[in-house]
Amino acid sequence: MSIPQSGGGPIERHEQLAQYLADGCKPREDWRIGTEHEKFGYCKDTLKPLPYDGERSIHTMLSGLRDRFGWHPVSEDGKLIGLEKDGANISLEPGGQLELSGAPLETIHGTCDEVNDHLAQVKAVADDIGVGFIGLGAAPHWTHDDMPLMPKGRYKLMDGYMRKVGSLGLQMMRRTCTVQVNLDFSSEADMVQKLRVGLALQPVATALFANSPFLEGKPNGHKSWRSRIWRDLDADRTGMLPFVFEDGFGFEAWTEYALDVPMYFVYRDGRYVDALGQSFRDFLKGELPALPGERPTLSDWADHLTTIFPEARVKRFLEMRGADGGPWRRLCALPAFWVGLLYDQGALDAAWDLCKDWTAEEREALRVAASVDGLQAKVGRISMRDVARETLNIAERGLRARARPGAGGLIPDETHFLNALKESVEADRIPSDELLELYHGEWQGDVTRVFASHSY
Repeated sequence: MSIPQSGGGPIERHEQLAQYLADGCKPREDWRIGTEHEKFGYCKDTLKPLPYDGERSIHTMLSGLRDRFGWHPVSEDGKLIGLEKDGANISLEPGGQLELSGAPLETIHGTCDEVNDHLAQVKAVADDIGVGFIGLGAAPHWTHDDMPLMPKGRYKLMDGYMRKVGSLGLQMMRRTCTVQVNLDFSSEADMVQKLRVGLALQPVATALFANSPFLEGKPNGHKSWRSRIWRDLDADRTGMLPFVFEDGFGFEAWTEYALDVPMYFVYRDGRYVDALGQSFRDFLKGELPALPGERPTLSDWADHLTTIFPEARVKRFLEMRGADGGPWRRLCALPAFWVGLLYDQGALDAAWDLCKDWTAEEREALRVAASVDGLQAKVGRISMRDVARETLNIAERGLRARARPGAGGLIPDETHFLNALKESVEADRIPSDELLELYHGEWQGDVTRVFASHSY
């Protein structure tokens, strides 16, 4: 999850809120790709998750990465809770999931090199202390009580609040992992088109990357349990956002939506002030119960925007949020999927043509069906596998049109990063299908065998 924002002055006019978003507009030549991915750490001998402290722990991992590879420490209340270097940062999810938030890079070749370097560094430190890391969308057999809560003030507040607003929020915090990509826009109109495509086609990403068929050691009836969790977490800040598809949508409409999302906190002097359930609109008037008489800064607004969790979201860039964490190849495939669709205008127009006639009810039904059935999902006239095939064709054309070479020019473009997804569509077989086949076959119902076969 996001780290506290900084650098924003006082909010003196309502117009500054939407302008903050609009200031993210960049010319095409400045568009970048930021890839984020989370993974579970575990002790190799016990297969238990890593605690924060101890010889084999999150703290030891962060310290090792800092000392061996030159990462700079990020601390909170005297505890090491993250690292940063060269525009990237390593942070902790609530249950100790280790996340790389990659630097904004020009090509998928660059972001994939970054992923490879990061995982190699993590493995080097982990191997020395008997620790492994695995990419799955949900913890395969750990219970809630198995997962430690990391020592971050934001998570302590969220942990209590999640118990009040949905039944699965605590599972999201401690027992899920995702891979995401952050992308730029050039104008308000460009943002609108990209966000609409991103939301409408997010179920396709969910289906292609579905990798969480287990819960507490048994099949859970879903190809993506992580996606199922997000449907019963907090209705005020999640979902497919039908208003985005209404006429007149833009930065101001997103601002009004965000203002109505209940707050979590205000970050002051290195600590998180409890503002759970309070209103940012009241904050603008100096009437926030948590900080009476105080008015927000743009940093507070930026922080608040990080507490909104729909399937795709707007900050000063767009975040695509619908995919499960997974194997190495798919960490590079997700940015390829979305860059191919959104960074070439011809591909973006074709993607919009593919989904523009879907109703809000169909989009929501696809979201549900993707989590349950993956590529086998069907919603009325819409076949997920057919849509996935066409979407990948469009993405491939978009990447070919970008023509960004790699390996010193030996690789002409970025299309090969889609290969893992194309193979899934042709075989009608996604990661969850592979895991379930192993569970019912070779593993003989022992889900813990996933660690030996699927760790990084």
